[in-house]
Parts: sequence; C-alpha cells; structure tokens
Amino acid sequence: MTKATLALLKALTEASGVPGFEGRVAAVVERQLGSFCQVARDNLGSIICRHGKSGPKVMLAGHMDEIGFMVRQITKGGFLKFHPLGGWLPQVVLSQRMIVEGQKGPVLGVVASKPPHLVPADKRDAMVSVDEMFIDIGAKDKEEATDTFGIRPGDPIVPVSQFTPLANPKFLMAKAWDDRVGVALVVDALLALKGKTHPNVVYGVGTTQEEVGLRGAQTSVQAVGPDVALVLETAIPSDVPGVGDDDPEVKLGGGAVVYVFEGSAIPNVRLRDLAIGTCEQEKIPCQLGFLPSGGTDAGRIHVHAHGVPSLVIGCATRHIHAPDGILHADDYDAALKLVVALLRRLDTKTVASLAP
Repeated sequence: MTKATLALLKALTEASGVPGFEGRVAAVVERQLGSFCQVARDNLGSIICRHGKSGPKVMLAGHMDEIGFMVRQITKGGFLKFHPLGGWLPQVVLSQRMIVEGQKGPVLGVVASKPPHLVPADKRDAMVSVDEMFIDIGAKDKEEATDTFGIRPGDPIVPVSQFTPLANPKFLMAKAWDDRVGVALVVDALLALKGKTHPNVVYGVGTTQEEVGLRGAQTSVQAVGPDVALVLETAIPSDVPGVGDDDPEVKLGGGAVVYVFEGSAIPNVRLRDLAIGTCEQEKIPCQLGFLPSGGTDAGRIHVHAHGVPSLVIGCATRHIHAPDGILHADDYDAALKLVVALLRRLDTKTVASLAP
C-alpha cells in the first residue's frame, strides 16, 4: 500500500459523515478527482466523477455515509438523548466517546447510562438499550447545551476515532471502514486510470444514505444510467473467535472478496465469473463472500431500468458497525488490482456478453 493511499484512507475515515451529512467526505473525493474527472452531484448529495471518452458506462459505487447517531432530545439537565442512524448493537455503544457536530462546532461527550450502583442486583446483567442511554457533554443544563454549546435536535453524532496502523502495520484500525474503504477504492481506481485510455466511460460514485435504505444508490443510478456496475464494499470475515468453527471462508489477508450472494442482490453470474477468472489470470488473491442478510447499494443499482449487471467486490473488515474496525492493507491492494483489471476488460463486446 502506498503512502498516498494511507493518507487517503486517513482523510476519508476521519471525516465525519453520517447519513444525510456526507459533505465532508464528498469534499475529500472531489479534491482527489476534480482535476481530471467531470464532477457532479445528485440532489441527495451523491458525488459522481466521470472519466473516459466513449464505450459502455461502468458505475463504481462506494457509499460515503457511516453509521452514527442524531440528537433526538436535550434534557433539562443538559444530557443528550440520541437516535441511531444505521444498525448498532447496544453493547458497542455504551461508554464510547462521541463528537456532536453542533451549530457552533464539535462538542465532545461520552455515552452513559444509570450508574450500576443504582441498578437492582437482578438487573445488572441485562442489556442496556440505546433508548436508556444518554450522552454527557458536561453541560450544566439545557440552556448551556443549547445556547452556549450550540447543540440542537437533528445534529449528527459520530464516534471518536483516529486512523491507526497497528503493531503489525498491515492491519489498519479506524472508524467508518463501512464504507470509506469502498470510497477509497473508487478514488484509487480512477487515479490509476488518470492519463490512460480505457474501453469505457467510468462513473466513480460516492453514494449517500446507504445505511438507512440505499437511498443515494437509487438516485445516483438514475443520474448515471450505467450498463454495468461494480459496488465496492466491506466484507464480513469469519476469522474471529466464535464465528468460524471450521476454516474461515473469508479472512483478513486472504485477498479481494468477490460476493457470490448478498441479501439485496444476486450478482450477475457472468460478471461474477469474469471477476473470478480475472483473479486467476492476474494472480490476484481472491476469496468468495456470502452475506445471507443485510444488503449493499447493489440492491438498488441492479434493478434500475431494465436491469444493470452488477457485482459487489469487498475488502474483509473486522468489527464493522462499531466505533473501530480493522482491515488488512494487502486485501485493499488486491481489491484495487481486481477493480482496475476489470475496468480494462469491460469493453463493448464484454459488457454485451453479460446479458442473460
């Protein structure tokens, strides 16, 4: 992994961008691609970066939003009640530091609940629901939280996290890998094509509001009208305790993940086979992903108009939908190599052959 990619991953993951508030992430994308791509946005804020002169339209999609929260209520005592944006398990929320993006700037707080000393003994082992939690921002009352700190209902909230290579520097920890890793792949793939010819027109798209219903995919695919789509995502590894009782099917360091199934879209079989064959020809490490529940932007893209041949390519990522996740640099490099190799193969004849 290059220093430029590490810097890109740091900028993308440390940007704040919960569903509906992805502007800072889009700005990172535009800084990277605006000098050589035609850049536009749809009316939900998805950024669309066009590169190429002629040929089939290939959509590369990675969603810019991260799971987070929104201020729901400010209590008389100055505590914040909050609403999840995206899927959170309660056990990963409690006691985490959070940044509230208030009207006067960021405000630090911590997620808390009733002190255990005040909880009846028979209920201390029970799961605390998100509705029972609150964020303590150190305000003396509601007026200070609102008037001095500038917080109001509707303000977004994100976990405190820094991009950090671990002791083994190929393992990278950060928030928002889901799906800033996909956004980074979109950017790096287009950078790899800069100044070069390719047999298609590539639309690199950072979509919005995926975590709350694949909404940006629905509007951006209408703007692009692609002939084929590659959705770039995380992938769920089975290499952690309690998950892979047999040999892990997807693991960190195992290579790019080609999805054979995910909850919102069955991939185009010929496009799937083209990706697997490309990995074999190019000697790209590859593993096959199966996601029985959940979904990706492919769920909206593949049913656009008369149907769009689509495939999800992933990067194995531990602990997604939590304040910090971990991925492997070699998997990112493998996924990038696969995406670029596919873009060089998706000419008019090949795209036409994907139809059933």
